[in-house]
Amino acid sequence: MAKHVLRAGGLVLAGLLQACGSSTPIGTPPAPPDDGPATSHASLYTGPAPRPGPDILYAPPPPAPQLENTGVWQAPPILISGASAYRRGEFLYQDFLYDDHGANGVLPDLTDPRSTVDISDNLFSRTAGTYTYPQDPIYAHNAADLVEFRVRALADATAFRFTLNTLQDAERVALTLGLGDRGSVGAMPHGANMQGRARWALTVHGNTAELRDLNDDRVLEPAPRVSVDLLRRQIEVQVAHAAWHPQRERMRLTLGAGLWDRAAQRYLVPGTTASTDAPGGAGLLPNPAAFFNLGFRYNETLPDVALLLGVPEVLIPSWWRDQAQARALADGDFDAFAAEVDFGKLADGIDDDMPGQPGGVPQSGPMNRILASRFAAGQGIDYAATCGDASGCIGILVGQLQPYALYVPAKAAPSDGYGFTLLLHALAANYNQYLGSRHQQGLGDRGRGHLVATPAGRGPNGWYVETAEADVFEVWADVARHYPLHPDYTVISGYSMGGYGSFRLATRYPDLFAKVHTVVGPPAVGIWAPPLQPSPGAGSNTYETLPSLYNVPILMWVMATDELVPYSGTLYQALELDRLGYRYRFDTFAPGEHLTFAGNDEYGPAIDFLGDARVDRDPPRIRLAVDPQKDYPAVGVVADHAYWISGIRLQDPQGARGLVDARSAGFGIDDALVADTRYGVGVLRGGTLPAIAYTSQSRDWSTAAAAPTCNHLQLNLQNIAELTIHPARARLDCGATVEALTDTPVQVHLAGCDRTLTYP
Repeated sequence: MAKHVLRAGGLVLAGLLQACGSSTPIGTPPAPPDDGPATSHASLYTGPAPRPGPDILYAPPPPAPQLENTGVWQAPPILISGASAYRRGEFLYQDFLYDDHGANGVLPDLTDPRSTVDISDNLFSRTAGTYTYPQDPIYAHNAADLVEFRVRALADATAFRFTLNTLQDAERVALTLGLGDRGSVGAMPHGANMQGRARWALTVHGNTAELRDLNDDRVLEPAPRVSVDLLRRQIEVQVAHAAWHPQRERMRLTLGAGLWDRAAQRYLVPGTTASTDAPGGAGLLPNPAAFFNLGFRYNETLPDVALLLGVPEVLIPSWWRDQAQARALADGDFDAFAAEVDFGKLADGIDDDMPGQPGGVPQSGPMNRILASRFAAGQGIDYAATCGDASGCIGILVGQLQPYALYVPAKAAPSDGYGFTLLLHALAANYNQYLGSRHQQGLGDRGRGHLVATPAGRGPNGWYVETAEADVFEVWADVARHYPLHPDYTVISGYSMGGYGSFRLATRYPDLFAKVHTVVGPPAVGIWAPPLQPSPGAGSNTYETLPSLYNVPILMWVMATDELVPYSGTLYQALELDRLGYRYRFDTFAPGEHLTFAGNDEYGPAIDFLGDARVDRDPPRIRLAVDPQKDYPAVGVVADHAYWISGIRLQDPQGARGLVDARSAGFGIDDALVADTRYGVGVLRGGTLPAIAYTSQSRDWSTAAAAPTCNHLQLNLQNIAELTIHPARARLDCGATVEALTDTPVQVHLAGCDRTLTYP
């Protein structure tokens, strides 16, 4: 039978049958070298080195002051937003991150940095609230963002703790906790411009707190004791039983956070436009509420991706889970958001996550989680830290705590763990882009059951470069710490910028993924219309690194009339994959535009394609395109290894990519035959739209045939100065013959063999 030969950059490998004729039998492979600690967590790869993916994926969790307990506090945090629990004698509520957008004033503040920096950067992640912070950097556009609330019963007092996302000056922020139910609606104190049924109101600002009986407007004594921890961004208040004692009652709680007017000693109420020391965004509200953020929001609105098919609806979104909050604040009544706290449970130290109950910790379905990052460039939001090209940046969400979306299927986890799917969000969108969609649920419920995670990427336009890339792996590691995963069942997908992220991460770390699905994903950062260079992302083009997908099949969905992603660039991707003889499918849809797939929300064929695909960790042949200019060692994202090859170093790191083509005869498997290119047509049905037609082109492989097994390795190298082969994983021993064709001097190390070969 004639043998099909794949080509990459003009290099051709000789047939294995000839090579095996002069090779020695394989002896005992060397023990895997201890050149990289395996993770102790079973949800991540634990096999022999080299580990797939970058080092940051395996890094231990960093210390996170905001999640730490001191003094009387003992309970571990929930880390799922919009949920409450009883733990170790404490009642906890976990709020959403970066959701402090206040009321919907209809008309935005004309100085709003969310729109004045670049409206395209948040077009599909608009906030429901219109409030804006004072321009003084002390507020960091985030000063009233509640992270967590706790209450604990002490022997002589009741202790409350408030944790904020940003806390640089405690006297600039205020919180009011409503306690009890007086049965009628009344005004909350200190100019909050809010109504509620609370019997008592505990207001804290800076080192001062006041407990007021709202029945007779009387301040209760003794005054609460306050302590502020700026490092942990926590404010603790203890109310002595002599002033107020809940005994073992069930107590209704409401909570709001806003800004404090130090001069007037009352809440700072937003006006139309923000100034240096005054908030804005009140719009058309006649009596704006002072609160930016409300607690106990157990049923916040999920996004509705179908709204993307109607442009006006995009402007009244729920991407930040703040829509119900914005409506309540506009109405001036926050009674819809309340917790019923059982002080008897607190006294008895009962643990109860209340699964299945309103406000309880969700066990499955769509949810928002919180992780502690290793990176922080300050507090709050820095709208000047906008990204948008191929160079690195930290993104606008500069704080240590970062949100992400997760879907957990209701089906029980397999005994060896769920599969894992990365679903990356689009440009100008956020991590909730897919939350509650059929897309997210379908990916999660397929086959064995898969957890579906969407990282924030540090903001709307990180392009998964540098810290935004690191965020993906920090999310992955965080999921692995909290849920059982089987690391071999991992795939990646994404929409638009998320499609670019899928191209980028799959070509940089191919041994992490079984399959890839991109949806209107550009091959490079920005616009690429060949033969022009990508703009603005010169050097970002994944076209140059497609050879790395040799062992990773890919499905690409594109729109022929896409106004944002030129069809010519995505077609070039498909043509290159076809030329390489790789397994791919390229589906061209029409009619439609860039958002049609998102609004249609039907991905059945793609979900079937991804299925329960399993990563091939040790394939007999490896092809890699290496580009160290895409590495960022400072944040732990370096792509210099994959499968059984590590330590790849280029002769000219600033020049062309490095190419590695390696084939081991130790597996006894020949290259698969590549089928002819196939063409077809089809119709996508089942979504919001009746149908979308498409044409398709694809290539596949036959099952690889058996071949003689021998102790031989073949290498074809371009611009490679050094690399390491791990013989045990390549099914070779230390005496393997190594045949190399190279265009530059190269050193080939055999790990664990004390053997280095040099090719001039």
